[in-house]
Amino acid sequence: MSILLAILLFGVLIFVHELGHFLFAKLCNVKVLKFSIGFGPKLIGRKIGETEYVISALPLGGYVKMYGEDPDEEIIEEDRARSYKRQPLRKRAMILLAGPVFNILLTFVIYTSLLAIGSEVPVPELKNLMPVVDEVVAGAPAAKAGLKNGDRIVSIGDTDINTWIDVVNLVWSNPGKEMVFVVKRGDSTHSLRITPGAETIKDRTGKDITVGRIGIKKSGQGIYSIVKSESPADVPVLGAYATYKMGILIYDSIWMTVSGEISVKNVGGPIAIVSLSNRAADAGIIAYLLFMALISVNLGILNLLPIPVLDGGHLLFMGIEAVRGKPLSDETMAFAQKTGLILLLALMGLVIFNDIFRLFSGKPW
Repeated sequence: MSILLAILLFGVLIFVHELGHFLFAKLCNVKVLKFSIGFGPKLIGRKIGETEYVISALPLGGYVKMYGEDPDEEIIEEDRARSYKRQPLRKRAMILLAGPVFNILLTFVIYTSLLAIGSEVPVPELKNLMPVVDEVVAGAPAAKAGLKNGDRIVSIGDTDINTWIDVVNLVWSNPGKEMVFVVKRGDSTHSLRITPGAETIKDRTGKDITVGRIGIKKSGQGIYSIVKSESPADVPVLGAYATYKMGILIYDSIWMTVSGEISVKNVGGPIAIVSLSNRAADAGIIAYLLFMALISVNLGILNLLPIPVLDGGHLLFMGIEAVRGKPLSDETMAFAQKTGLILLLALMGLVIFNDIFRLFSGKPW
């Protein structure tokens, strides 16, 4: 079931992305030879008009093959006007931009639909997701052990800490048990022994449970800001706001990962998405749709990065072409594409390594 849920999620996101390229190619009167969901061997397909519609074996991507897109492709004179390469720069840019934009629009549609039926849309606050202590309660176990405001929690016991949620889960599940906290304070690292105090609270079902607390807090409204509609009139605006906030979160996460503020161990790939999509589905259709919205805007934003082989890389080349008045040479383009492919494969290797490491180490996503 986990695999099927992940394939459904991937399928929807890929279809929407490629549909953007496809529709704008048709709008610009470019001849589309193939619309494929997936890569590799064809599983099923049918040609309708001039376009072959295909579902391929590897559901980790897709593509729209346009006439004249390949520099070595022979162009028939009667179809020359409908070849991709013969289109003006603005039309080619529109076709490329449409894929990522459609993914971002899918997130908007999901958020707007959920708000319209009265559901809340939680948007993570990246600052409050970071495992940095904003406030230590005087007299609490954390204060007695020497934890201070501004300390960044690096690990608890044998577990590396990546988010504030990791801290909460570990502390809550270990009442009365001494744990070793490794924290970064400025340029120095400190090891502190803290024993969470035991506190009895009621869970969602009203049952008494005992949880651990050490007396540390995050400032502000918590790790999520909740977007909720008060009237039908504000639904589209709030849907756009939530989409914007999630897009900014993705950009900030990328920057903090590149700068080293967030560990690359947090980067996940297909196995992580399988696990998380299954967990979201177990929580209900709304949680699954929220997860789909998150992955969709993530896909849209990542595709806009100026990396060759991604849509953003092609848009970068077009920007250079607009400034120079002519395209880059085929040799330069080929070198850039190979470099981009190497970077992309390296990233894929990293996320797959992280997935496999977590899978065999038993660490949940």
